Amino acid sequence: MTEYQIDVDCSTEGELVRRAVRKEEGAIRTIIQTHNRRLYRVARSIVRDDMEAEDVLQEAYLHAFANIAGFRGDSRLSTWLTRIVANEALQRLRHRSASERPHTPEASYGAQVIPFPGAAQQSNNPESTMAQREICRLVEQAIDALPQEFRTVLVARVLEGMSIEETAGLLDIKPETVKTRLHRARRLLKESLADHVGGLFNDVFPFDGQRCAHFTNAVLARLNASN
Repeated sequence: MTEYQIDVDCSTEGELVRRAVRKEEGAIRTIIQTHNRRLYRVARSIVRDDMEAEDVLQEAYLHAFANIAGFRGDSRLSTWLTRIVANEALQRLRHRSASERPHTPEASYGAQVIPFPGAAQQSNNPESTMAQREICRLVEQAIDALPQEFRTVLVARVLEGMSIEETAGLLDIKPETVKTRLHRARRLLKESLADHVGGLFNDVFPFDGQRCAHFTNAVLARLNASN
């Protein structure tokens, strides 16, 4: 899924909504591309499955654009959309069949579930890239292991930067509850990572492979030049 970061101020947002009501494809495309990352992450934090999160997102978009004429601007469009996605995901979770396979973090092969800053950048150092991927994998699994109410608050507040008030409104809980759940989520996440991160210390500050060979060649070249 390709994502484009588009800045939308309030006046532009209102115009986009009016154009979307008229079913203008360009406006609908802009709204989707602007909000995809946040909405996917919220859905993913609830259902804990990449493909199901995409299904949730599609259904939520269909519902949203079928009812966008009812959007009155009492909140930001992002907040309105996020509530629709969260409701769709929670409904999906409640009606998930008991016969479905239990989710395990390893079930989503090759998925970039939660792209962290810099994770999408290509590195010329394969050892560093491998270490980054392993760290991301561990963090993703640790987040997946959190209870759903903690996981969703963590994603909303930390990964998406939603305010306490926005998160409280999204989940229909008190702001104080948001603070409590975020504190407990961070504590559980820290404890979970502490149990697994020790084995990664051997890969911290890697200086082998191509980097080591290049450095060795550089030193030898300078030594030869000094003779």
